[in-house]
Amino acid sequence: MATTWTGAFGRACGWLLDRIVHGLALTRISPNVLTFIGLVINIGAAVLFGRANATNAGRMFLYAGLVIIGAGIFDMVDGRVARRNNQVTVFGAFFDSVIDRYSDVVLFFGLIVYYARANHFWYVWLAAFVMATSLMVSYTRARAEALIGSCKVGFMERPERIVLIILGALFNHWGVMAPVLWVLAVLSTITVINRISYTYSNTKHMKPVVSD
Repeated sequence: MATTWTGAFGRACGWLLDRIVHGLALTRISPNVLTFIGLVINIGAAVLFGRANATNAGRMFLYAGLVIIGAGIFDMVDGRVARRNNQVTVFGAFFDSVIDRYSDVVLFFGLIVYYARANHFWYVWLAAFVMATSLMVSYTRARAEALIGSCKVGFMERPERIVLIILGALFNHWGVMAPVLWVLAVLSTITVINRISYTYSNTKHMKPVVSD
């Protein structure tokens, strides 16, 4: 029964996403515009984080989590719309990656503002550290793949980070965001170290390129 229910739910979500993609494709909207809209929505979530205080934090974080889910929809459909309308470009992939990094930073910046206003300075440092390691997860992969072609090792990719942030926001009424930041800090750091180790093992026998 559980398998049947989850399968039906998955098919329903897939059908809904396909309808959204189909509707957006008909408008001939640029996929890059959809990508940018996702960033703007995430900025809205960051503002909600930053405006939270001791009396309304549960509610504001809940709203922020729902807004991030909305931004995630644009993150899921931009590439599908590009493929549907034959608008896939090399620049589009580059632009999507850059905007994703801005979306990551802005969400953590919103959390930093919240913890600073609440005088939780330890968590200001923790959120800043998670923001840095999140960027390094992406940077180490991009830099490694410029050298060795593929570096997909490690667990804490952007989808996993976003899911954890959403869970922390939706359930922060019970103080879930704080342990989520610890999990992100530890697993992101492990992922970065894993990618450094993997790249080292795959480049130690390569001859360095010396330019004139």
